[in-house]
Amino acid sequence: MILGKKIAVVMPAYNAEFTLRRTYEEIPRDIVDDVILVDDASRDRTVDVAKELGIHHRVHEKNSGYGANQKTCYREALERGADIVIMMHPDYQYTPRLIPAMAGMIASGVYDAVMASRILGKGAIQGGMPFYKYFSNRFLTATQNFLMRQKLSEYHTGYRAFSREVLLKLPLLANSDDFIFDNEMIAQTAFTGFRIGEISCPTHYADDSSSINFSRSVKYGLGVLKVSCKYALAKARLIRPTIFDFKSTESLLNSSTNQNEANVLHTQTH
Repeated sequence: MILGKKIAVVMPAYNAEFTLRRTYEEIPRDIVDDVILVDDASRDRTVDVAKELGIHHRVHEKNSGYGANQKTCYREALERGADIVIMMHPDYQYTPRLIPAMAGMIASGVYDAVMASRILGKGAIQGGMPFYKYFSNRFLTATQNFLMRQKLSEYHTGYRAFSREVLLKLPLLANSDDFIFDNEMIAQTAFTGFRIGEISCPTHYADDSSSINFSRSVKYGLGVLKVSCKYALAKARLIRPTIFDFKSTESLLNSSTNQNEANVLHTQTH
């Protein structure tokens, strides 16, 4: 805990057998109260490693997508009483050592959400980020800042922290089950006026780091631009997209049906 706030780390996992242990062992358990892994029907030993480490985990019976995985992650954390939830990939691309700083920025009441930015500083290129990913990241971020009137250094990090209030407020069930979920969630957070902070984060790209291929990257980039345009039009009250409809869309804990429940095979608690 930090300042009486229960801290949970959630890890959306897919084929993370070889990096999960290293990631988990660096999580600062002196302040982290709960670690949750959701496996999206991995084809390797990810679940076996989670069992060996004693990680509370859930398993999707079939592959449902990165966004669907996160929905299960956040719902599980909220149901287990988390006040601050930190989402990080179990592929060791981001260092868990920043968890105390990120959680503290929210626990102190200064921010409602915190993004670990690979762009602040010089960590991205030095950490092995492919050049085409770096430049597309910078282009998309600049475009999003212009359309959304924000000043974030990066919208595409897979290392983020949210307060319980944010997770309960955002209509996450309206978001995509694919990779664009991340961007929709950040856009929703900004749309509501929640305070978003950033922290500089080194990154480590390796052969076993999770990533999407070039064609899916192009699809993701177009999706990002679409989300930003929806944001701008919704702010101007010209349209009301479902992802920004906070009144009629059910929240994770208030939903009458769990759209992911049929895909969850079992829950294991240690």
